[in-house]
Amino acid sequence: MVAAVYCALRHGPSYSCPHLIFLTPCLIAIVASSTPLSPLGYQFRTAVKAGDFLVTAEVTPPKGGDPQRMVSMARCLRGRVHGVNITDGSRAMLRMASLAAAAILQQAGIESICQMACRDRNRIALQADLMGVHALGIRNLLALTGDPVKAGDHPDAKSVFDLESIRLLRVINQLNQGVDSHGKSLPDGATDLFAGAAVDPQSHSWSGLQRRFNRKLDAGAQFFQSQLITDFERLEKFMDQIAVGCHRPVLAGIFLLKSAKNAEFINRHVPGVQIPEALIQRLAAASDPLQEGMQIAAEQIRIARQLCQGVHIMAVRREDLIPPILDLAGVAPLEPSPSHPNPA
Repeated sequence: MVAAVYCALRHGPSYSCPHLIFLTPCLIAIVASSTPLSPLGYQFRTAVKAGDFLVTAEVTPPKGGDPQRMVSMARCLRGRVHGVNITDGSRAMLRMASLAAAAILQQAGIESICQMACRDRNRIALQADLMGVHALGIRNLLALTGDPVKAGDHPDAKSVFDLESIRLLRVINQLNQGVDSHGKSLPDGATDLFAGAAVDPQSHSWSGLQRRFNRKLDAGAQFFQSQLITDFERLEKFMDQIAVGCHRPVLAGIFLLKSAKNAEFINRHVPGVQIPEALIQRLAAASDPLQEGMQIAAEQIRIARQLCQGVHIMAVRREDLIPPILDLAGVAPLEPSPSHPNPA
């Protein structure tokens, strides 16, 4: 009804508007209550453009209405990471919406990288959320296709998949140029979104990996975050043969293994990831498995630092351990910096 009134006022009563895209009521409410709406600066984008060694981390939105623990974990990362990823229905598990969680972190003064998956929204809803993300002052995005619902806690849910990650990147590029996915101009201004994509250097299909990586580059990906890396020889091969000369940073996925049981769980339930038996035995033999896991993560960061331009650290529900892991790896705290102007 609101859209119809808008059309009539702007274009006349006979105008037809079957494909209009507007912010959802939820987003309008978030925008109305969020201050300030200006970006936090462009720390992550500036570091990418400068060629710095990048460090990002990941927090999971709450399963419920209380974001306090998420905010507390993210605050531990201040001064140590360039951006904090907010997952979007990872493993098809029900959680708070990533854009709402990112807005909450934004209000807490934490620069976020808002993940956006295509599984649950059609192109109208995705574009509405993208405009809302921009309005909230969030600038960094990770475009994802999304995990299949059968893997999650609502296996009877209906998937959408109107778009996938490559086409979502193209849509983001269009919105940044001031037009929607149908080429219609945005009368209220273009977005300014800095979008990246996921990559899996351990993919079984080398030709498929190369093809999708190049298509994501062509679609406008500004950075790449990898899946959990366990085979660093494979990462080196990927960097030498596929990512070479792409002029876009690749951040290697580093996962904190908390115990041998944790590693075995990943091998059983995370497709495409195989924790080496040597690491499992090392964790099993350790008197303090968590401390050993931190040491392993630090060793992996040191290896990754020789191969690529950054690391993306995942320490599920123990994000407070990321700063000491970085200390063990010899990664210094970030230099304090004033709010950056748009470096684009």
